[in-house]
Amino acid sequence: MSQLSVDKAIEPQPKGKFQNGFVRFFRQIDLQLMVIPALILIFIFSYIPMYGILIAFQDYKIGHSFSSSPWVGLKHFNYFFNSPEFGLVMRNTIVISLLKFCIGFPAPIFLALILNEVRRMRFKRIVQTITYLPHFMSWVILGGLVTSMLAVDNGSVNMLLEKLNLIDKPINFLSLPEYFWGILVTTNVWKEIGFSSIVYLAAIAGVDPHTYEAASIDGSSRFKQIFLITIPSIMPVVSIFMILNIGNLLSAGFEDILILAANPALRDVSDVLDTYVVRVGINNYRYSYATAVGVFKSVISVILLTIANLVARRSGNSLW
Repeated sequence: MSQLSVDKAIEPQPKGKFQNGFVRFFRQIDLQLMVIPALILIFIFSYIPMYGILIAFQDYKIGHSFSSSPWVGLKHFNYFFNSPEFGLVMRNTIVISLLKFCIGFPAPIFLALILNEVRRMRFKRIVQTITYLPHFMSWVILGGLVTSMLAVDNGSVNMLLEKLNLIDKPINFLSLPEYFWGILVTTNVWKEIGFSSIVYLAAIAGVDPHTYEAASIDGSSRFKQIFLITIPSIMPVVSIFMILNIGNLLSAGFEDILILAANPALRDVSDVLDTYVVRVGINNYRYSYATAVGVFKSVISVILLTIANLVARRSGNSLW
């Protein structure tokens, strides 16, 4: 018998792999039962509605079925690409998304690293509670707080700046386009920094404490230990969340912009893909056009996610 035949004879058969998979499934049946309801919800609310993507290629009208709506191909996509607002909307979407990514993504990592160095547990818990709280507030409440703080009449920010002699008269921050991106990004960081730091604190807690002890014996300062031990240890978690954030790079926001950019004077700096879909598509009953813009955004997001995953795969921290 040739060597090739021997190799084929001892090679495990695919049937055995499937059998092992079923065995593992039934051994973990308690865990699988916990996952099944979530999978059912995802299938109902995420996969079944994907059938509606068809109307992006049709002239769909309310009251008509998908089968009776005429096919128009890429008509709505071409209209969006040739729209005079396309450049403005894409600029705002990309700039706001990059600002949120470059500032909002590393912020919870820095907070987690700082909290990890706090030795007084009572103070640490107080800081965590204060930073977690904004996440559980709706954007309506948080937007109202920001609007009150930045108000021209009795706004705390204007009052403080006047007391410090930094301004001569109150500034209407929420009416001036040059301040909007800074206000939007700062508010987002304030809302999510605490809650987003939880996963990084959990990753830091999983680092072997003996590693820090050995580094301390070798004379490493706490600052060096952060860069040589803590950050490399949590890099797999950081890489996964970075990939997910890059995949959502075109999701510049909706609720926050809708609340903070109520003034029409801010439209040139606040109109992003999501608000554009609602303003031009949904409010004008142009459902096919709105769906086409949404499909465009989803396709770009999938491409960005795939590219980010391929780059991260070289470091061994990819999603798939």
